[in-house]
Amino acid sequence: MVKKSIYVALLLVASLTSKVQAQSYVPTKENLQNREWFQDAKFGMFIHWGIYSVLGVHEWVMETQSIDKKTYEKVAPFFNPTEFDAEAWVLLAKSSGMKYITITSKHHDGFAMFDSKLTDWDIMDRTVYQKDIMKQMAEACRKHGLKLFFYYSQLDWNHPDYYPRGETGNKTGRPNGGNWEDYLNFMNGQLTELLTNYGDVAGIWFDGWWDKKEADWQLKKTYGLIHGLQPQALIGSNHHQAPMEGEDFQMFEKDLPGENKGGFSKDAKIGKLPLETAETMAHRWGFSLQDKDYKSSKELIHYLVKAAGYNSNFLLNVGPMPNGKIQPEFVDTLKVIGEWTTKNGESIYGTRGGPVPVQSWGVTTQKDNTVFVHILNWQSNSFLLPKISKDIEGVVDFTTKKPLVYETTSYGTLIQLPDNWNVAMDYIIELTTE
Repeated sequence: MVKKSIYVALLLVASLTSKVQAQSYVPTKENLQNREWFQDAKFGMFIHWGIYSVLGVHEWVMETQSIDKKTYEKVAPFFNPTEFDAEAWVLLAKSSGMKYITITSKHHDGFAMFDSKLTDWDIMDRTVYQKDIMKQMAEACRKHGLKLFFYYSQLDWNHPDYYPRGETGNKTGRPNGGNWEDYLNFMNGQLTELLTNYGDVAGIWFDGWWDKKEADWQLKKTYGLIHGLQPQALIGSNHHQAPMEGEDFQMFEKDLPGENKGGFSKDAKIGKLPLETAETMAHRWGFSLQDKDYKSSKELIHYLVKAAGYNSNFLLNVGPMPNGKIQPEFVDTLKVIGEWTTKNGESIYGTRGGPVPVQSWGVTTQKDNTVFVHILNWQSNSFLLPKISKDIEGVVDFTTKKPLVYETTSYGTLIQLPDNWNVAMDYIIELTTE
């Protein structure tokens, strides 16, 4: 009875807020300021964590192994992350050079990693741990100056009202019936909880729309609810489409903007919103015991640099273990990345995509009248920078600040690189323009 009354109250808040936002979306001053911060931040930590980590397969295990709902619910009591330390996670992200964290509040299995009053399918009611993960993360992020985004799956393999079924979750043993409107109300109710119980939220990172592309998702109502409760909150959706009205940033899964190597982005035309690309440290998003396809620190640093050159943020994922620890392979790699960002972050943070389009040799970034040339793949000691629109007044080695010999021609600027320049994972040239 208590849960039902709270559910009704949350729906009332959602209804009143959505009416205020019924007109075409116009971002608030706070929202635009947050977009600017987001573009300056450049680097974030993605965290995929849920009860699926107990099985050590990945976050899609319920679907890929055709586990029915009744059987999957037996997993929850085994989830007891006694080694979880939110502050340790936040400090790891911060020391790696990350400025924000995006964490799964609810993944496709429908399990809430927070204290939801709208369901007992959550960490408080179904685990022996009985602590609100989102609350701990919110407090730690506030303490150490990182912003927090909540990942929320619109797709739900557990909820009976997620009906008609979409492309996935058809072997979960749920009844062949349900009320779609009730599910949307439930979803909006949980979003209201996330936006009212955890302080300032930097944004909502949606996933799962793609499961039912033709469904009436009533996005205007949901987006209006979010912007009404927290006007600064940024909304993004991993729907692999061009941005939709009410969204504040555009994301790309396992792809740099404009690419489609991961196979998700064929319909994702680049819009005018701030950009973000998400990638894993191994192969899977959630903890996978047998996933040893680890990316090197060099690969990931190059990805961060390329993302900046594409005028995009980089959201780098970790899938913590069921005990609450981030596996040592990831920690070791993040330490190396942190050493790099400490020395070279000026060429990434607060920049925008540079004056030279992305090249096979690398990328450029810029801030005011300074251009940073990131050379990632080059063989010669003579480097030809394509012509840029502004006159170049100085060329120095970014690390040593020593001047480099250069000559501007009709083809561009020929720069003589110092000996052993190629020992760096990313050799950076700093240009001063008029």
